[in-house]
Amino acid sequence: MPQTAIQLYTLRGIDDPLPRILENVATTSFDGVEFAHRVRDADIDTVATTFERTGLAAASAHVGLEDLEESLEETLSTYDRLGCDTLVVPYLDETHFESPEAVRSTAERLSTMAGAVADRGFDLHYHNHDHEFVDCGDRTAMEELLDESNDDLGFELDLGWAVAGGLDPVALLERYGDRISLVHFADVDTETMSPAELDEGDVDLEACLDAARAADVEWYVYEHDEPTNPRESLEHGATVLDSFG
Repeated sequence: MPQTAIQLYTLRGIDDPLPRILENVATTSFDGVEFAHRVRDADIDTVATTFERTGLAAASAHVGLEDLEESLEETLSTYDRLGCDTLVVPYLDETHFESPEAVRSTAERLSTMAGAVADRGFDLHYHNHDHEFVDCGDRTAMEELLDESNDDLGFELDLGWAVAGGLDPVALLERYGDRISLVHFADVDTETMSPAELDEGDVDLEACLDAARAADVEWYVYEHDEPTNPRESLEHGATVLDSFG
């Protein structure tokens, strides 16, 4: 049975300490959270205590590849204290996907890090935006990355960004489902290419949900990059994901 979480980047506009934000999340039906940058500014012991008190789980954490390469043991120690053993590289810029050679280099770099964290009991994933779906020979750079990286590297598929990039997320789930254990349930308005509230944009959520179920995706992670009101977005995202049953 999949669990639901919110990517805390969605709530970055709320000017509260991280423990207070976690308490707000715990009042909804979300099972957990996906950490973002605010962890660096928080007292980890207080966050861990809040987790224990609220019963929230750590779905995963977005962590820059450079942070892992430059301070691997410190970074892993932080997330180990939070009971979080799944890390996600949230972004690599367009230069990493501008040619087949660049993609192969990126795949090797990510695969090397995935092996390093696996040796320490962690899993590493990569999270897509839209620029990974540029042409790369006879396929997209994202497909090249998926095929050129080793099985230690998982993928967090963002539905909204995939649609914005011109790809069918259902097809990606069907083809690469064995590498995808986290899915970002994010929506997009394809006319303006801007984020939309879940179930108010152009992502076919029902089709994606069926594909995610068939792929045995473990975590459905809600994200809205630009919510007008993050508190309302928190409630709305929880309600929509809860309606999936």
